Amino acid sequence: MFDKNMLTFNPGWTQEAEALDSFTDLRDLQRQLKAQGTQFLSEADEDTTGPASFIVLDPDGNPVLVDQHV
Repeated sequence: MFDKNMLTFNPGWTQEAEALDSFTDLRDLQRQLKAQGTQFLSEADEDTTGPASFIVLDPDGNPVLVDQHV
């Protein structure tokens, strides 16, 4: 699908894939990015909770996957 490197961020997890007690839900991150005019390739349903994801492009055209598992 993409010819560049995909960057991935996982809100709610440590680098060892352990759940964090406190973190910013990706739907809040999505709303903040939308308010700044960021264009999305895919979006999370903001009416849900728990696991979800969205994809945006960074300034170099690399896809950035924000993938929340908790």
